[in-house]
Amino acid sequence: MPAKVGFDNERYLEQQTAAILDRVKGCNGRLYLEFGGKLLFDYHAARVLPGFHPNVKMQLLQKLKDQSEVILCIFAGDIEKKKMRADFGITYDTDALKTIDDLGEWQVRVRAVVITRFDNQPAAVAFKNKLERRGIRVYTHRTTKGYPTDVDTIVSAEGYGANPYIEIERPIVVVTGPGPGSGKLATCLSQLYHEHQLGKEAHYAKFETFPIWNLPLKHEVNIAYEAATAELRDVNLIDHFHLDAHGQPAVNYNRDIEAFPLLRRILERITGHTAPYRSPTDMGVNRAGFGIINDDACRAAARQEIIRRYFNYACEYAMGLVERDALNRVELLMKDLGLAPEDRIVVAPAQSAMREAETNGKGSNGFFCGAAIELKDGRIVTGKNSPLMHAASSLILNAVKTLAGIPDHIHLLPPLVTRSLSHFKTDVLKGKMTSLDLEETLIALSISATLNPLAEEVIGHLKDLNGCEVHLSHIPSPGDATGLRKLGVNVTSEPEFATKHLFLG
Repeated sequence: MPAKVGFDNERYLEQQTAAILDRVKGCNGRLYLEFGGKLLFDYHAARVLPGFHPNVKMQLLQKLKDQSEVILCIFAGDIEKKKMRADFGITYDTDALKTIDDLGEWQVRVRAVVITRFDNQPAAVAFKNKLERRGIRVYTHRTTKGYPTDVDTIVSAEGYGANPYIEIERPIVVVTGPGPGSGKLATCLSQLYHEHQLGKEAHYAKFETFPIWNLPLKHEVNIAYEAATAELRDVNLIDHFHLDAHGQPAVNYNRDIEAFPLLRRILERITGHTAPYRSPTDMGVNRAGFGIINDDACRAAARQEIIRRYFNYACEYAMGLVERDALNRVELLMKDLGLAPEDRIVVAPAQSAMREAETNGKGSNGFFCGAAIELKDGRIVTGKNSPLMHAASSLILNAVKTLAGIPDHIHLLPPLVTRSLSHFKTDVLKGKMTSLDLEETLIALSISATLNPLAEEVIGHLKDLNGCEVHLSHIPSPGDATGLRKLGVNVTSEPEFATKHLFLG
C-alpha cells in the first residue's frame, strides 16, 4: 500500500534554517558549514523519511542565498577512478558539473571548485582545465603534510598554509562535494587557518542529516544509514563525548567520533582558544529528528530501504564493484531486524513473472526474466521478457496500460515498429540483442503516439510511475537502468545476469 507521510518537511526547513542562523549569530565571524550527504536530490533521505523533500537543502540555501556562497570539493582520486553516483548513473566529476548548473538554477552562488589531494593526476588536470576554460575558479589542494598525527606541521605554513586561500565575501560558506571523502573538512580547516592568519574570525560547523542524533541507536532510520554506507564500514555509536559533557545520549558515527579529539586539537591550534565544541554532536546542525511526525511510518520506510540496499550491494558484488564484506554487513543488519528479501512486496511477483516466462517458453536467447511494479494505489503489475522486448519494457507498458484502463490484449506498439527496430539493431547496427530495452521502447512509444491515440494517452501516465517500487529478476541492462532511472522509480534486482554475453554495447 502507499507509504504514509512520516516527516514534516516545512517544520524541518523552518527549524534547520533557524538553527543555522543561530549558529552564525553565536560565532561572531564567518561560518564554514560542511554539508554532509547529498546537497541535491537526496533520495535516500526521501525514502527513509516519507515526506522529506529530496531538495530541501537547496530550499534552505535559497532562503540564505544573499548570505551564503558555495565551495565545491572533489577528490582527485575519484575523478581518476571515474567513481559513479549510482542514483544518476554518472561519474563524480560529471555530478560536480551538474551540481554547479543546478546551483545556478537555484540562484545560489558557487565561489570555487577545489580539487583535493591533487597530485597532477591526468584526469584531474583535464577536469581542472575544462572548468577554468568555462570561467570557473579552480583551486588544488595537495595532501596535507603531517596529517593526521603531527598537529604542529598540519597547522603551519607547510600544512594548511600550503593551500591557496579562497577569497570569500559572504558570512556563510557552504562546503560540499559529491560523496564521502571529497575533502570538505580539510578545505574548511584550511580556510579557517588562512582566515585567522589574516586576523579574521571564522568558525566551523557541520550540517549532516544522518545518523539522526536524537533517535535511538538501533532506530531503523539510523540502521538504514549504516546499510547505505556499508562499503565505507560506517558504524553508528553513542557519542560518549556528548554523554560525558551533557549527560545526554546522542548518536553519531564512528569516523566523526574517532576524529573528534584530533579535530578539537586542530581547531584550538588554529584559533588559539579552547574549542567551542565538547562533542562531535555539538558540531552538527541537525534538526531532522524534530521533523518526524509519524515514527511508525519512518521505521517501516527505513526497513524497506535496508532491503533495497541488500539487493543493491548483492548486484554490485556480482558486478565486481564492492567486496563481499559490504554485502555481509547489510545481511547482518537485516538479520538483526528479522527482515528477509521477500519482505519487499514486489520481489515475489517479479520472480513469479520470470517463472511464467520460462513455463511459456517466451524468453529471449534462452533467458527468462520477470519484473514487477507496485503502483501508488497498491496494485501490482508484472512484465516478462520476450523475443521482442525486455522485461522492464513489458512492465512499464503494462503499468501505464493499467493506469489508463486499456485492456491487456491491445498493443501500444504496432508489430511493424517493433520488427523494424529489431531488424535495425541486429542487421544494420550488428547488435547481439534483438529485443528492445526500456529506453528504446519509450522512444518507440513516442513515435507510435503520432499515429495511435492510445499510445499518446499512456505517455501522460508515465509521470505517475515516479516513486513507485520496482523489482527485476535480473540485473538491468544499461538501457533498462537508464530508462527506469529517468522514470524515477525505486529499482532493485536479483544479482543475476540476463545474458551470457559479457559485453552488451
